[in-house]
Amino acid sequence: MPKHLRRLLRGTGLLCALALGATACGGSGDDPGDQKVGAADLRAALQKGGTLTVWAWDSTVKSVAAEFEKKYPKVHVEVVNAGTGNDQYKALSNAISAKKGVPDVAQVEYYAIGQYSLTKGLADLGAYGAGKLKADYSPGPWNSVADGDSVWGLPMDSGPMALFYNKKVFDKYEITVPTTWDAYLEAARKLHKANPKMYITSDVGDAGMTTSLLWQAGSHPYKVDGTNVGIDFTDAGATKYTEVWQKLIDEKLVAPVTGWTDDWYKGLGDGTIATLPTGAWMPNNFVTGVKQASGDWRVAALPQWSAGEHAGAENGGSSLAVPELGKHDNKALAYAFTKYIAAGAGVGTRIDEGAFPATVEDLDSPEFQNAKFDYFGGQQANKIFAEAAKNVSSGWSYLPYQVYANSIFNDTVGKAYVSGTGLAAGLKSWQDASVKYGKEQGFTVK
Repeated sequence: MPKHLRRLLRGTGLLCALALGATACGGSGDDPGDQKVGAADLRAALQKGGTLTVWAWDSTVKSVAAEFEKKYPKVHVEVVNAGTGNDQYKALSNAISAKKGVPDVAQVEYYAIGQYSLTKGLADLGAYGAGKLKADYSPGPWNSVADGDSVWGLPMDSGPMALFYNKKVFDKYEITVPTTWDAYLEAARKLHKANPKMYITSDVGDAGMTTSLLWQAGSHPYKVDGTNVGIDFTDAGATKYTEVWQKLIDEKLVAPVTGWTDDWYKGLGDGTIATLPTGAWMPNNFVTGVKQASGDWRVAALPQWSAGEHAGAENGGSSLAVPELGKHDNKALAYAFTKYIAAGAGVGTRIDEGAFPATVEDLDSPEFQNAKFDYFGGQQANKIFAEAAKNVSSGWSYLPYQVYANSIFNDTVGKAYVSGTGLAAGLKSWQDASVKYGKEQGFTVK
């Protein structure tokens, strides 16, 4: 790698995207498939014990940490919430740059994990036998953490998309659950005409939702091969997305309400926001944040861009990774904890607390699929989620600097929601800004 690129990457924490199904980053010189730390080494690390510092915002991690400490009394796990998403990534990048205060284990979302691989900010867990776990996970999450024989984290959960809809509202206004996005547009029109205070969903521009819908539409805007990057939002899949979503925006059929705000929760609760296309991790947020609408909501398969298809995408989800410069310098112990929470007994604990698994065994288990959700009127929603996990489209890549790209989304694509800028023009602006930034960081971008 050119020295100027390595220097820039160190300074910004922008490391390397893992192209799904393609080789995106170079190895260490040794065969990354060679397991260097075996099961006996992990057992020895657990018996010896020690302290681990884990950065995670997911509340279930604390429960698993307490469980882990009981099972291995010589191990102490300190769980720190260093911020959610971007706040943690900034702190993690700063710690790695300073070579001080780096956690032993860190929660890293799938779209961001590539930022820490090119200059080996993360340990390659292939050396610990992580590659043998491939069959344990659904394809979407595994492809987000694996690059050939290298594994940069273990999937902790996943976010196959589904459509959450307010059945009470749909029944009142005689709206059929849409199976295509064209039908979704018609449902939006019917609902808003019947009651101008009602909207099919809310949207003020969200990078994660946009990329997920592009993913489902078959778009491949990002091409990544090491430090060579391509960005193009004009393919057929992107056109499918912009044609439908532009009409929703132009006709003012989506509520101008920002997600995760008090107004958003209120809209979900009183029915003025009638659907939510999002990841399968959402149910617990309904239970805790939209209590007044319990029994009103249901889950359906995500609408398709073409009738008869069964394409899906991921929205959200995260891994646990082991930074190279962990403060306690005990990677074997760090990996043992990571494996416990992501592929061991800790998975069940997290499911019990509302997490959605990435592990095939749990997704396919009768106990999981037959579970009834009181909030959704007794619906066996996991059957829909599990099927969605199998239908996630392959071939999706994120940028090597996706965290930065997402941070400028509202300054580019977001203008389509508040001005006369078209959505396609907004995507072109996002593309241009992302190309410019990538070149400034030393990437070869087309």
